[in-house]
Amino acid sequence: MSAPQKKTAGRSLLVTSAAALSSLALTAPVALAAPSPSPSASPSASPSATPPANMSTVGGSRLGQAGTQVNLASGVPVLPKDITARSWIVTDAESGDVLAAHNAHWRLPPASTMKMLFADTVLPKFAKTEKHKVVPSDLAGMGAGSSLVGIKEGETYTVHDLWLGVFLRSGNDAVHVLSAMNKGVAKTVTEMNEHAEELQALDTHVVSPDGYDAPGQVSSAYDLTLFARSGLQKKDFREYCSTVTAKFPGETKKDKKGKTVRKPFEIQNTNRLLSGDYDISQYQGIAGVKNGNTTNAGATFTGVAERNGRVLLVTVMHPSKEEHNEVYKETAKLFDWGFKAAGKVQPVGELVPPKGAAQSSAQPGDAGEAGGSGDSAGSGTSAKHVASATADGGSRGMGTAIAITGGLLVLLAGAAFLVNRRWPLPDLVRRRSSRP
Repeated sequence: MSAPQKKTAGRSLLVTSAAALSSLALTAPVALAAPSPSPSASPSASPSATPPANMSTVGGSRLGQAGTQVNLASGVPVLPKDITARSWIVTDAESGDVLAAHNAHWRLPPASTMKMLFADTVLPKFAKTEKHKVVPSDLAGMGAGSSLVGIKEGETYTVHDLWLGVFLRSGNDAVHVLSAMNKGVAKTVTEMNEHAEELQALDTHVVSPDGYDAPGQVSSAYDLTLFARSGLQKKDFREYCSTVTAKFPGETKKDKKGKTVRKPFEIQNTNRLLSGDYDISQYQGIAGVKNGNTTNAGATFTGVAERNGRVLLVTVMHPSKEEHNEVYKETAKLFDWGFKAAGKVQPVGELVPPKGAAQSSAQPGDAGEAGGSGDSAGSGTSAKHVASATADGGSRGMGTAIAITGGLLVLLAGAAFLVNRRWPLPDLVRRRSSRP
């Protein structure tokens, strides 16, 4: 709104609404982490439309309160009024400041955004060139109606192929094959829960590694943002989540001449802020991260974008407005607000570091990861290492948003957390001009 009196009225309405919602909180002290979900909860039951009063206070007491949390002041833009998501959060990826949030710790079904935790847990374990021949047991146990990339029994795929299937097509088949390589779904789920605890993502309980609806499987906008922030420290994670299109191996067949051939087919990223759609443009500065949609979860999305040197993370869970691509439209509006408000608005909380960060003695250049997932950035490096315009496996150049500033990448450096609470991210974003 342009008129000053309308701005004032809007702010008053927003503050009154937030205060009313906050009154839902219990008068008893809020626990640091909310109680674990009941494993007997019905997977078909729709989650309540009312946030619980007793939510986690990880990252700050205000984040445990129901309703919208934001510090409105002179010069701070008013939040968009047409955000219908049950839960959302806007954060500065570098400093960890939570600029605004709405029911940030509400434990909700996460859908395929859970694949961010899966990737952050499993991706460093295998070299991208490693090959695996798929057997029937690899694909067992997938939920009915699962999203698939098109993996076939008896065919051989590289780890690189499988991760493209996970990130671009949200393929549950690719998740299950990688889990099989990791000695099974049960082991993978255990490791994911352990990693979530290490990241202090205490709202999260993993039941299925692919995010498919399952009894008791929950996460929160806050936790999903922690997963994205951790995953983005990994070079391969950044490459995969920012790839728009790629070639994926097809099924081995005989052509008309009787010759055995295996033709690849093109897959496209289902993140519509990255790939665009008929009713939504590619978002300027977007570089991932992961979307999801199931019956219980509705639409969920965590995105990362950069403008003018500032990197923001936005997570949106379950918009009630049932328009096409609504989760992306609401995310874009929150990004727009965040870039305008950053540097002006006082934070309402923070993204906490992993448990082991304070004890870490890692130095720049010591954070290489197994399987080629590390950045190997030397402490004395100042030059930018820019990824090739064409990624492995036929990925198109427009789909790889990588420009790594070696001197900035410090993974889990204890000093960074203890001195200024910063978790530096590299300059990983392709500059887009399709949107102002």
